[in-house]
Amino acid sequence: MEMKKEGEKFGDGVAWYRGAMVGKGSFGCVYLATLKNPRLNYSYFPAVMAVKSAEVSFSGSIQKEREVLSNIKGCPYIIRCYGDEITTGENGAMVYNLLLEYGSGGTLADRINKSGSENGLSEFEVRHHTRSMLRGLLYIHTIGYVHCDMKPDNVLLVANSSKGSTEFKAKIADLGLAKRENQSKKRRLEPYWRGTPMYLSPEAVADNVQECPADIWALGCIVLEMLTGKPPWDKEEDMEAEDVLRKIRGGHELPKIPGNLSKEAKDFLKGCFVRNPRYRWTAEMLLTHPFVDGLSDDEGVEQPLEVEDISIVDSILLVTESADEFTYCSEDWSCASEDDSIGYWSEEAYEDIEDEMTSYFAEEGLFKVEKSITVISSTIDGGSDHIIDPSVEVPSGSPSNNSPKCPLSITIPAGV
Repeated sequence: MEMKKEGEKFGDGVAWYRGAMVGKGSFGCVYLATLKNPRLNYSYFPAVMAVKSAEVSFSGSIQKEREVLSNIKGCPYIIRCYGDEITTGENGAMVYNLLLEYGSGGTLADRINKSGSENGLSEFEVRHHTRSMLRGLLYIHTIGYVHCDMKPDNVLLVANSSKGSTEFKAKIADLGLAKRENQSKKRRLEPYWRGTPMYLSPEAVADNVQECPADIWALGCIVLEMLTGKPPWDKEEDMEAEDVLRKIRGGHELPKIPGNLSKEAKDFLKGCFVRNPRYRWTAEMLLTHPFVDGLSDDEGVEQPLEVEDISIVDSILLVTESADEFTYCSEDWSCASEDDSIGYWSEEAYEDIEDEMTSYFAEEGLFKVEKSITVISSTIDGGSDHIIDPSVEVPSGSPSNNSPKCPLSITIPAGV
């Protein structure tokens, strides 16, 4: 009965039924979806998917995520996208649906909250999840994007099909706020940032700068939260977003690193919590750190499912237009977990998405790649494992990770 009600609200797809709602945020709602005929020998989709939906007139963020995912694909540490589809909901409303890989283990935030331990997750589990996130971030940064909203709620746990050391594999999700690296933007007089205050870097809060190093700071916050079971900044019950931002903006304060952590964990966190982004470690550098280097890679290399993206030829990208401008949802839903942080998407973020999508359409559809280069796999774990699948091609015109790299032999104080 519940499935029928949900199906009536936003409608079912051509090949799938809409199930129960499993998530809700500023973008819209996420539903579980199952195939109408899972016994078919050939299907466009896996048996179970997650469908992110919103009415077309309010779907700017989801369509932005679809654009990013169309350029970032092929990495086993980033949630897969199986295409998009328009359905008809109640009262004839058109609904935009983004078809995504389903994380049966929930979010990393759920895993931390359900651990039942004041000390967070075991260091063994933290190390594996951290390495997966680093590999995903390295891929994103190499393609030329910045995630801008890394937090436990945006990391999904997908069943580990290769039966490795961990039951679930961490995969980066929710790229609706992602931006191009070094993307020029309008001069703003008011403070502006993308993401959630609890995980913002000092340069994002103080200077409105969000490049690849900002994702590394957020990663450090996630790792600290996994290890301690607590938010990266001491949070009182009546603490509001501005209080968190004031702590981050302060000239010398850093998230507290408990003394009972292992030497490797503490040193890893210090590499993430360097206040000056020019000296903060990069994803590539952190993957060589003893905290994640040397782990057995019995997860194996995940092979892509034989699932055809029905949107490859004609991707459906619809936005309502008014006076030649894109219109987005003005309703501000809280997308933060009740315990950890306050969801933020300032009004200026909509303008940035407008600029990016306008530029995107101006290039006549998906970006065309005339030349490509094969991503050179980085060697870790004795040189036998690949951080990035070497079969995946990256546009040669895409910016590489231009974040300054400091020699690994130099020790940089965490408070720099």
